[in-house]
Amino acid sequence: MSYMERPPLRVVISDPKAGEKILKVKVKGSDDSALELKPEMVKKKDQERSMLPVALVSKKIFDELKLGEIGVLTIRFTKDDKRINIPFKVIVREDLPDDEVHINIELIGEAVGEMEAEAEAFRAKAWQIAVPEDVAIKLSGLKIKDEFDGGLVGLPGKRLRITGGTDATGIPMRPDVPGAIRKRILISSPPGFHPREDGERRRKLIRGNTIPDPRGERRKTALAQLNTVIVYK
Repeated sequence: MSYMERPPLRVVISDPKAGEKILKVKVKGSDDSALELKPEMVKKKDQERSMLPVALVSKKIFDELKLGEIGVLTIRFTKDDKRINIPFKVIVREDLPDDEVHINIELIGEAVGEMEAEAEAFRAKAWQIAVPEDVAIKLSGLKIKDEFDGGLVGLPGKRLRITGGTDATGIPMRPDVPGAIRKRILISSPPGFHPREDGERRRKLIRGNTIPDPRGERRKTALAQLNTVIVYK
């Protein structure tokens, strides 16, 4: 079975130091070459991002949101009472006004239909990246609580700890079940079951605590999401 017949493995990255600070910013579309929108940066119905798009930010925004540690910013647009959150890798531009962020002109047009917009900006709490099969193969065999090099998902120099995951049907991994298997077991707590009363237990289908080799996975039951958290020394 080819890679294209399986859903891509999406790695969700959480930043425990993101904090709650939100800044009101003015976002402008720009054709700056640093903001080139590559196909891998576009999220569509049938495609996940394998790279984050780039945003140019002022030094003030960079410093206030403490973006130097990870360098990932979320911009939240509001259109027709709907919130649109887009994560970006950031580049500092000293000549930008304090409250300005510049993004690809095509991307802002798709998001809000304008070349300028008021928005909220904050250090990204979580974002996801779809990884190619060769990266998924490198991750295979790792278990919940194991760590790996963040360079595999665009965060060189950082370590990520695996916290869980789910397959294409929503079946979760459990840290107390060894292996890369799917099986029915009797459980009394999450993940996989939320009891409504004390002592309640159910037999549920779950996944083991180990990332499988994607080459041996079936399309409908392949591991689809891996949850991770950035490890700060």
